[in-house]
Amino acid sequence: MRTLIIVWLSQIVSIVGSNMTGFAFTIWVWELTGQATSLALFALFAQVPQIFIIPIAGVIVDRWNRKYLMMVGDTVSGLLTITVLLLYITHNLQLWHLYLAVGVKGTFQQFQTLAFSASVSMMVPKEQYSRASSISFLATSSSHIIAPALAGALYAVIGLVGILIIDITTFAIALLTLLLVHIPQPTITKVGTHGSTNLKQDLYFGWRYVAVRPGLLAMLLLVLLFVFADQFGELLVTPLILARTGNDTKILGVIFSTAGLGGIIGALLVGVRGNFQPRIHAVLLGMVGAGLSQTVFGMGRVPLIWFPAQLCSSLNFPIMGSAHDAIWLSKIKPELQGRVFAIRSMVMPISTALANLIAGPLADGVFEPAMKPNGTLAPVLGWIFGTGGGAGIALLYVISSLCMLVIGLGGYAFRVLRDVEIILPDYDADAERVVGD
Repeated sequence: MRTLIIVWLSQIVSIVGSNMTGFAFTIWVWELTGQATSLALFALFAQVPQIFIIPIAGVIVDRWNRKYLMMVGDTVSGLLTITVLLLYITHNLQLWHLYLAVGVKGTFQQFQTLAFSASVSMMVPKEQYSRASSISFLATSSSHIIAPALAGALYAVIGLVGILIIDITTFAIALLTLLLVHIPQPTITKVGTHGSTNLKQDLYFGWRYVAVRPGLLAMLLLVLLFVFADQFGELLVTPLILARTGNDTKILGVIFSTAGLGGIIGALLVGVRGNFQPRIHAVLLGMVGAGLSQTVFGMGRVPLIWFPAQLCSSLNFPIMGSAHDAIWLSKIKPELQGRVFAIRSMVMPISTALANLIAGPLADGVFEPAMKPNGTLAPVLGWIFGTGGGAGIALLYVISSLCMLVIGLGGYAFRVLRDVEIILPDYDADAERVVGD
């Protein structure tokens, strides 16, 4: 685990720097435009390019040196940040520059993310896959606590320029660390090289591989549905809390920090506990736990309910995420993981983009008016959610949370899902049998 930990320590520093920059960008854009739509477009421009580049990224990850691809990702991100810094200090920075920058950065981050995900099985033994995945969640959750607090405090002192300089420094640290560590590359077998000279075949390889394995296909569809429901609710959290609290940004900030704390606790539990067996139970019950906690969150109207509900919800994600990652890592040969993981990685941007398009208009145009004092749903549900500002958003949030719970429980209804670890053999099962014989 030593190499993995060293790499992720450097990535924590880099992620904190990137999140500080993202937080500072939102402040700068708000000061410039005063429009929430301008901020929402950041997510769209960051996600859409990824949908188209992920299949190509998967092919490249399986063909090229994965360590160098991670270094390229850090290098491009650093150069983009330098470019934005130069535009800003010369008073030439415009909004479209940032949209273009986050689009390009998101594209190269896919290469970096896929390269790292496909390298985990080469850096740690199979019994440590869950712990290895938990390190990723620990890094992300830590940055969610540290970055907003640091950026918020430093923005007034050193401004956007100072934060961009910090971000550039963190990229340099991550790049230097990758340069110094050794990341093993997989041995290419006949299966791994099959079709490798035909780009078109390689682009479809990941999908074909998953499509003929019902267990993996079922897991892919399960996560697609769950992520859509989760991201749908995630987009409603900020307007829900601001509407319920009269735009109290301090409470909103504490809720996001609580989410990060819950993620850290969940990651530490996985690190201490290790594998949950069978791992599919951790996936499905984690979905149920997150859905139940978020249902309580949506029905609450005061911080005394929001904070513990958010903590309990966030705690589930590293547990189910690390178990989910471990299943995929153990079932797919390392030399195929780039192309196959690319298909899996498309779930997040597709689900997030769809949620972005639907959640806001549905909340503003349908549910909020319906929960007003004279709305169509107020007489029936007003006693639960109230009829003031944010009541309709809360109702929609609870619906999305209940969908998460149902998706997790529904997974047990399908044998191909609940017994996926039995039905689908590990990629090294044949080798283990030979050794045993």
